[in-house]
Amino acid sequence: MAIASSTPKRHRKRLRSRIIISFALFGTALTALFAAAAISLRGYLEEGLIGDTLERELDAYATAWYKARDGNAPLLFEFSKIKGRVVGPNRFANQSFERQRLGNGVHRVTEVSADGPVTYKLAVRKDAGVWFFLEYDITEEERGRTLLIGLLIATVAFFSILALAIGFWSSSRVMAPVADLARRLEAISRRGRHEPLAPHFADDEVGQLASALDDYAGQLTALVERDREFNSDVSHELRTPLAVIQTTTELVMGSPELSPKMRERLARIERASKQSTELIAALLLLSRSERQGPQDGESCDVAKVAAEVIDSHRPQIGGRPIELKLEISAHPEVAAPDSVIAVVLNNLVGNAVKYTREGEIRVVVSREGVIVEDSGAGITLQEAATLFDRHVRGSSAGSTSGAGLGLAIVKRLCALYGWTAELEPRPEGGARASLRFS
Repeated sequence: MAIASSTPKRHRKRLRSRIIISFALFGTALTALFAAAAISLRGYLEEGLIGDTLERELDAYATAWYKARDGNAPLLFEFSKIKGRVVGPNRFANQSFERQRLGNGVHRVTEVSADGPVTYKLAVRKDAGVWFFLEYDITEEERGRTLLIGLLIATVAFFSILALAIGFWSSSRVMAPVADLARRLEAISRRGRHEPLAPHFADDEVGQLASALDDYAGQLTALVERDREFNSDVSHELRTPLAVIQTTTELVMGSPELSPKMRERLARIERASKQSTELIAALLLLSRSERQGPQDGESCDVAKVAAEVIDSHRPQIGGRPIELKLEISAHPEVAAPDSVIAVVLNNLVGNAVKYTREGEIRVVVSREGVIVEDSGAGITLQEAATLFDRHVRGSSAGSTSGAGLGLAIVKRLCALYGWTAELEPRPEGGARASLRFS
């Protein structure tokens, strides 16, 4: 598992884009609804008014025709747009097939004439022995309807463009304070020093947000300052007794009267105090989020530190049948304090020693980095993806002591220096930890 991973962000439209799209959709939908309503209303009125009028006129004409049938009742009359016709039984077959099959009522009919297609409303009344037809030419109305639809489409397009323009203008006005706030926050992030935001904004929602950010930044600044002071104080206070332990241990180990057993125990105390000093230095760097290189322009010899780390862990093996081996194929040098490399390797090698009952632990130092392989209980692929998180321990940990913080510290140190740490199961059993410096 590589410790440097990026979480994919869910794609969303920018707030300004959403405002513009909302305006455009609202304007288009509103205008389109108005256009559809206008066309529907026109059609409804046309059907209702013209149809009802034709039916009434046809009934009135038929009634008048029956009353005057013995006189001179006209069989045909024409006006500019209205034509009436009475067809007797001997003329039924002369009518077009379409007119023969039409029932009583008002129908929409299109016929081809010498001047082109003609559309009209046809009122039909078929009594026994006589048919009445009343035509109303609506060709001009149809052309007007087509023109109206075209004009309404153009109106919808115009108002959609207008709504889009208003959306652009409104979004720029609405989002200007928010964009200004974002720019100021980015500038503060680059400078690493907070400056009050609220004085730059009006007393509105954005101003309230800026004021809340100022309050939150003040609390964070105070918290970080207290944390730094605490870490500095603790580091200073812990280094003093550790220095006393190291000095006293060195003095005692210089005595010729010490037995080999006692000398070995003092050496373990000396190594433990050194590891504690290194851990304090590394944690102090983490608390400050501060990368630091070796003093006086020197570089850290990773192979040398790895040898010291392995020597410090040999006593932890005890009587277990474990072979702890160091293989050096190169001497990589990195721009980091020895204490940082020591803390990282101490955790990787320490885990291998802790979870290996028998077999071997192999530490390989190459130009690319360090690999630690063991023949212990091993880990699963699912565990490898989470073991660098805080308070997470593998299933093979059992009742062994530990808080699950060692690998989390490794992860943070690697992130601070741009390194990569990974854990994976070995096909032949056990686990493999790798530290890469590039």
